[in-house]
Amino acid sequence: MTGNSCIVLSDDYKGYELEYFCVPRHYEDSLECVLIPSGLIQDRIERLARDVAADLGREPFAALCVLKGGYKFLADLLEKIKQCYRFSSENSVPFSVDFIRLQSYKDDHSTGDVKVLGVDGLSFLQNKNVLVVEDIIDTGKTMKVLLEILEKQKPKSVKVASLFVKRTSSSSGLRPDYVGFEIPDRFIVGYALDYNV
Repeated sequence: MTGNSCIVLSDDYKGYELEYFCVPRHYEDSLECVLIPSGLIQDRIERLARDVAADLGREPFAALCVLKGGYKFLADLLEKIKQCYRFSSENSVPFSVDFIRLQSYKDDHSTGDVKVLGVDGLSFLQNKNVLVVEDIIDTGKTMKVLLEILEKQKPKSVKVASLFVKRTSSSSGLRPDYVGFEIPDRFIVGYALDYNV
């Protein structure tokens, strides 16, 4: 599998000074730095898209987006996957998109409890290739719960793409199939990551 490599930010990584970027006003007093510039995020997503397209080949798939934070990553990733197929052949690969909501945070801390919303109608995933798209994986416990639920639907395959994975001592050991960036155990915002929702 090509998707297990990622960009690793060390624990002492300082990021970029805020003065070099346009920062939304509502974040101005809250941010320490820009951890990863937007252009680097987009380049990394393009590489992940190539890896996903290579692994899936010409097989249709169902993209399952974890809301709310995953929607931006999903949109960018799917657009780049479509470009990969467009440039590599005459035919596009059919895919469907659906959404699920998982909740394990209150403010900026994990509660330890996982609430799964919107899982009643997942029987359509039976015998399908499923690509779960998540913005960030912290401990991995929430994703493990979702993967257990998905396995009950008997999909053909399940792959997980996460833009960010936190390096934390409380990690469950879950490692997504496709990872954009491995980051220190810091609370991050931006790129549509959700906060207290």
